Amino acid sequence: MKKIAILGSTGSIGTQTLEIVRSNREELEVEALAAGSNVALMEAQIREFQPRIAVMWSAEAAAQLRVRVADCRVQVLQGMAGLLEIAVMPQVQVLVTAIVGMIGIKPTIEAIKAGKDIALANKETLVCAGHIIMPLARERGVSILPVDSEHSAIFQSLNGEPAGRVSRILLTASGGPFRGYSRERLAGVQVEDALKHPNWAMGRKITIDSSTLVNKGLEVMEAKWLFGVEPSRIQVVVHPQSIIHSMVEYIDGAVIAQLGMPDMKLPIQYALFYPDRRAMRDNRVDFFKLGSVTFEEPDMETFYGLKLAYRALEQGGSLPTVYNAANERAVALFLEHRIGYLQIPELIQRCMEHHTVAEHPGVEEILEAEQSVYDYIDRQV
Repeated sequence: MKKIAILGSTGSIGTQTLEIVRSNREELEVEALAAGSNVALMEAQIREFQPRIAVMWSAEAAAQLRVRVADCRVQVLQGMAGLLEIAVMPQVQVLVTAIVGMIGIKPTIEAIKAGKDIALANKETLVCAGHIIMPLARERGVSILPVDSEHSAIFQSLNGEPAGRVSRILLTASGGPFRGYSRERLAGVQVEDALKHPNWAMGRKITIDSSTLVNKGLEVMEAKWLFGVEPSRIQVVVHPQSIIHSMVEYIDGAVIAQLGMPDMKLPIQYALFYPDRRAMRDNRVDFFKLGSVTFEEPDMETFYGLKLAYRALEQGGSLPTVYNAANERAVALFLEHRIGYLQIPELIQRCMEHHTVAEHPGVEEILEAEQSVYDYIDRQV
């Protein structure tokens, strides 16, 4: 029996992780759950999966939850202290980090120190703190198992091959709902348009990020740390069908790809059971219906958020944190109808140009850089 904890259990990745648990109850057991403010869904999850600990981010949500689950054995905690408590639980073997934002960094570090394997779905962990996380994981002998579909595909395509044999990582992107648009056409994009992803069902923020290609920029940053490959050897390839989830090209010219239906449960399950595989129903590619797959070069002039990601990664230090934080705040403003669609990359660029880079930031410097970006944007908008 493998015992897991999930940070972000009420979000898209969290709920799909619990679907995997539901289908594999004899092999997976949930020890702890954490969420932001969705008290009703957390209550339902507690009653079904009977965790020892449940954490809500806000004190108000935690207080409400305590009342609603007073008849359960669960201990309800609140905030960062609660997340850190989950991170070091002796019963937990795998921590699923599906929580959104910088708040995922500290619990991940503490879980690694405690010897837990990490099923990683929190982008900020590596985007902002990859220089801290990966050396620590190697030192403690901990596995960082990517849950993101593209990084899981790379992980599977590498299959233990030494980094020296890799020529390029080919990171696929659907292109989002605005593939082929000009910048002039993008000027009229509304929130409702940007939330219509052609292939994937995801949360609101990541759906916007996919439409701007910023999400792909964040994945390039993660790939550098996960696989030890320099940015110049990570190429984004637009693949509208989203069947090939990513590829690895080796020094002899061979290309190995991982294919599958656009379904996040596959990479989640692979991470939870690695190195084993488990059967999944209704998750097969019909190649005869598919017919063909196509590839395009990304338009990094129109969707220049991707180009900015490469720039931030190459300069390094605290600049990836600025990129991530600026995008996070800009997307929130766009979703609130306070800025236009094209202002998202504009704000990212302005924040990067305004920032003085710290070369080797610690966790507190990372958090300070994030806050400085928020303050700068709030003064601008």
